Amino acid sequence: MSQTQVTVPDLGGIEEVEVIEISISVGDTVEAEQEIIVLESDKATMEVPAPMAGTVAAILVSVGDKVSSGTPVVEMESAVEQRTAEPDTKKTTTDVVVEAAQEKVSAEPEVAPDSEVEVCVPDLGGADAVEVIELSLKVGDAVEAEDSLLVLESDKATMEIPAPSSGKLLAYSVSVGDKVSEGDVIARMVGQQNASKPAAEAKQDNAPPANTEPVPPTTISKPIESIPAAPTSSGKVHAGPAVRQLGRELGVDLTLVSGTGPRNRILKSDVQAFVKNRLQQPSSGAQTMGVVGSSEDFSRFGAIENVPLNKIKQVTAKNMVQSWSTIPQVTQFDSADITQLEAYRKGDMATMLPEGVKVSPLAFVLKACVLALQKFPQFNSSLNADGSELIFKQFYNLGIAVETPDGLLVPVIKEADKKGIIDFAQESAELAGKARDKKLPMDGMMGGTFTISSLGGIGGTAFTPIVSAPQVAILGVSKASMQPVWNGNSFEPRLMLPISLSYDHRVIDGAEAARFARYICQLLSDTRHMLL
Repeated sequence: MSQTQVTVPDLGGIEEVEVIEISISVGDTVEAEQEIIVLESDKATMEVPAPMAGTVAAILVSVGDKVSSGTPVVEMESAVEQRTAEPDTKKTTTDVVVEAAQEKVSAEPEVAPDSEVEVCVPDLGGADAVEVIELSLKVGDAVEAEDSLLVLESDKATMEIPAPSSGKLLAYSVSVGDKVSEGDVIARMVGQQNASKPAAEAKQDNAPPANTEPVPPTTISKPIESIPAAPTSSGKVHAGPAVRQLGRELGVDLTLVSGTGPRNRILKSDVQAFVKNRLQQPSSGAQTMGVVGSSEDFSRFGAIENVPLNKIKQVTAKNMVQSWSTIPQVTQFDSADITQLEAYRKGDMATMLPEGVKVSPLAFVLKACVLALQKFPQFNSSLNADGSELIFKQFYNLGIAVETPDGLLVPVIKEADKKGIIDFAQESAELAGKARDKKLPMDGMMGGTFTISSLGGIGGTAFTPIVSAPQVAILGVSKASMQPVWNGNSFEPRLMLPISLSYDHRVIDGAEAARFARYICQLLSDTRHMLL
């Protein structure tokens, strides 16, 4: 019987991503488009679906592996081939065991109404804990296989936990806001028992009769190698929520603790022994964080409330501190007269737009930035690692800062030099929506060469945006306002748009920054300039 290899799809230019979850086991029967593994880059996750219905013959990667586009990850046998293939006398041990399991299941009732199933948190790819942000059903609801039971949130992505089979939801073991870790029980169900699930998960009251030879569990369950142990070189740990809570209370990095429980699971006694051992040793210096706040006890002055920062804001804070600390930044201010641009945008242009398309001033700013980057290529460059060379990029990818409920994200418009005003309007609106809904593709925030941060819809007269390394400049846009401007004979009201250009002074000098900002203002002052 022939086997088909499932490979990593095109990653959009990303060299490597990490396998953070394997959703299936050898011997599982899967449907077409069913999730089989989950990949993660620095800023997004990607589910790899099964290309067809069939049976999982082999899993070629493990959690924590680095893979690239085209890397084989799973071998499958097609469901069509399984129905039509002749008996094969050269079956592998895995084939024999899987077929035995399938025959055993087909000979027994598929539904065991009284069977109870515990639903657990799957492999989180090394994350210590994730938050429960949504309970998708109500206790007592009928559930179909793969229905979403609840939703978890990690750094920059969400994960839906599906029902393992059809049945009825008996109870949730968690509430919204709870922190859960890999292996934690989150819900209990009653209903159909899936024969391809690990035997260790089946209840004792559903065990086969004594005179029936059970299928060896090690041949149809998830390989032990895929379960992360503690400690590991990647910093992953295997510990329950109570142990993790104890670690946080005592300030212990669990990746430094050796576990004595099953499969090296860290127990409370391991954490306590670690602390006792450290207290008996001379101090080796305090660990430092990327972001340092206040250690003052403000409660002595009055009532306070501690609200933890979410993962996105923590990452943003560390990146901003690094950029501010390593890049000598200067900001150039200027103003663009957009009186004619706004008259055209709200007048003739509005009557010619396709139905449903709206164009904001940001679309014109994006177009002006592309033209300015082409005229001043040093603004579309980066310093190499040791600062000895300047890397000039021959592509133009514009990042747009987007405010989301969880913090600031910067999706990227690729190949901006090939797009017009309407393209910018549609794509910027689409990317902003995906950013707010946490649906950006894996490479949606990668590859930017220049960034625009627009606060025009809120207000303000100017601000100093922080350059996002390895870029060398960022443009801030504030709210336009009517101002009196001298035309040579008298003052007349003009709509002026303030811009703030922050730049890396190692790469760009003040005169170049002033010319770049003035050129953008000239382009915006008359839309005809953008046609040149």
